[in-house]
Amino acid sequence: MKVEETSFLNEYIAMADYGDRLGWHERNGGNFTYWMKPENVADVKDELHDKGEWLPIGTNVDNLANEYFLISGTGKYFHNMKKDPRHTIGIIQVDSTGTKYRIRWGLENGGRPTSELPTHLMNMAVKAKLTNNENRVIYHCHCPNVIALTFLLPLKSEIITREIWEMMTECPIIFPEGIGVVEWMVPGGREIAVVTSRLMETYNAVIWAHHGMFCSGVDFDSTFGLMHTIEKSAEMWIKVHSCRQDKLQTIPVEGFRDLQEAFQVILDERFLYKK
Repeated sequence: MKVEETSFLNEYIAMADYGDRLGWHERNGGNFTYWMKPENVADVKDELHDKGEWLPIGTNVDNLANEYFLISGTGKYFHNMKKDPRHTIGIIQVDSTGTKYRIRWGLENGGRPTSELPTHLMNMAVKAKLTNNENRVIYHCHCPNVIALTFLLPLKSEIITREIWEMMTECPIIFPEGIGVVEWMVPGGREIAVVTSRLMETYNAVIWAHHGMFCSGVDFDSTFGLMHTIEKSAEMWIKVHSCRQDKLQTIPVEGFRDLQEAFQVILDERFLYKK
């Protein structure tokens, strides 16, 4: 089967296109990785070549050794994926040591994976251990309202999570673990990847201050839904605080405890502080 005919590629492109239409992927902004299942690899095995050289990842992800990933290319535009997947997307394989990768399909004419490859693979490696290989998607975008919040609120997980939770009842139900926050760092490379992957041990969503957000999930829908929910809540926060400095009323601590009981979720006590 040709890669372009597979459901996993078409679902990947559809999600990227939706994010682009929402304004989350200006120019070449954002990146996106899907950890292929064995049956996905088997479906396209005749399309996978072994011409690519092994290149350093920049970190060690030994629990992902020999695995295959669908990944966006550095400098590529999300709005071009639909019409030209072979130049904007690639399938890479990690080597047996977990320290190198090579391109097995796509990213033609000298393309390379996203410059944030270390962050993607380190996040995936963390989630693989924590979810018994269930989490398969890492998605990064430049969602504008979340970015705006990082200029207006202290860069503390406890504060940003609580403010986001208060804007929409569904939020603590959808991400009861909260949101991680990374203070501004130079993107790409191992340093920010290490910080982000440590937060991914606790959270499924991590904000990069003044830059964007990473989300992880078991499939395309749950990952995109998490990103969309947080961005929508951030948009409401911006709208409310554009009208007045404080909120006249919001969900009280007791309300969060009621939600916890009603929906059988566990909310971290760090976020239930008295204001």
